[in-house]
Amino acid sequence: MSSRQYIKLAGSLPPRLTRFFARYPPQALLSQSTPPTSSTPAQKHPVTGKWHDPVFSLRRQAELVKLARQHGVEELLPYTVKGTEERLRRRAENGLRVKGTGVGQRVKGKESERTLKGRLEKRRQAMLEMPQMIQTWKERGHGRGWKKWPK
Repeated sequence: MSSRQYIKLAGSLPPRLTRFFARYPPQALLSQSTPPTSSTPAQKHPVTGKWHDPVFSLRRQAELVKLARQHGVEELLPYTVKGTEERLRRRAENGLRVKGTGVGQRVKGKESERTLKGRLEKRRQAMLEMPQMIQTWKERGHGRGWKKWPK
């Protein structure tokens, strides 16, 4: 692309992306005369050993990536874990990673869902034993030794 096309493209971008590209120009636009700076994504303080805060939080990185994707300039952004290529690579590498979807695993579910099978089996057994219970009630029910009330 020529410099005029880049200027026209920059004019069509939203101010948020324009400010970002002004502060961090894309490597594709930088001339070959300037040596590439080797900036590490995260640095430690040499004395204290504590990590420096990121310039752009992960939330802001994701918003910038979405905005750049909408305007077709995502490839001009520097590398970020929120980029589309990186997300697709991680999805292919890790899969869905939903708990309970692996081999031999079950999703936890609500208590009523977990105990449904047992309750239905208990009901089925009670229905099968119902004729015998009715017979027992007729023989010695009405307060004459009846102890097995159905629950």
